[in-house]
Amino acid sequence: MLIDSHCHINDLAFLGKEEEYVKEAKENGVEIMLVVGYDIASSFKAVEIAEQFDGVFAAVGIIPAEVKNMEDGDLAKIEALLTHKKVIAIGEIGLDYYWDKTEELKYSQREYFIKQIELANKYNLPVSIHCRDGYENCLEILEEHPVNRKGIIHCFSSSSEMAKNFVKLGYLIGIGGTCTFKNAVKPKEVAKLIDNDYFVLETDAPYLTPTPFRGKENQSKYLSYIRDEIAFQKGIQSCKVEELSTNNFKRLFNL
Repeated sequence: MLIDSHCHINDLAFLGKEEEYVKEAKENGVEIMLVVGYDIASSFKAVEIAEQFDGVFAAVGIIPAEVKNMEDGDLAKIEALLTHKKVIAIGEIGLDYYWDKTEELKYSQREYFIKQIELANKYNLPVSIHCRDGYENCLEILEEHPVNRKGIIHCFSSSSEMAKNFVKLGYLIGIGGTCTFKNAVKPKEVAKLIDNDYFVLETDAPYLTPTPFRGKENQSKYLSYIRDEIAFQKGIQSCKVEELSTNNFKRLFNL
């Protein structure tokens, strides 16, 4: 069994195509998909999609780049979804200094990151963390504001040494399509060196499509290409990578 720990079937790219998406994913061995929200609308859409399909679950939250658009009551709307039976995580939340470079915006991101961590602990849920150009701050926040159920560092793009720091805190590392890119040195190194008990597979569909489909819309049905690259980097069989990543995901989410 393959599990896509992070995809966006709630993206406009798949509007009206959700049934076909899930069908093709399952035909290619992907039995479980976590549809991740990034703002209010996408979080509600993630829940709506999860309600329709067996094996599809939702995460809800506010991505850091959307923090500047937050309105009064938005966090309450996210909180209202957290008791839904198909919501198994808060996310994607975190820090993104690539787009927001002013100290004021960075401060707001950190503030809402902590608020959503508090929600995760209130409802005893893991988190799905988005981080770009802010790994040191992200690590500091997770050290100072521990998440009880831990979670996944989604689309990890830093070094294997930084990955080890998150693993020490109990977090899983999400490995996606970038590890298949020819010159992607860091993702390949992370895939090779990450502890077998601390990684999961993800597509981040419709983004970061793995080789040999780069340039096309990414989908969960391509997850096996990521699995095979990790197997190559680790020097183990693909079936072993599949077993490990599936067990890691199920352990985190008590599935």
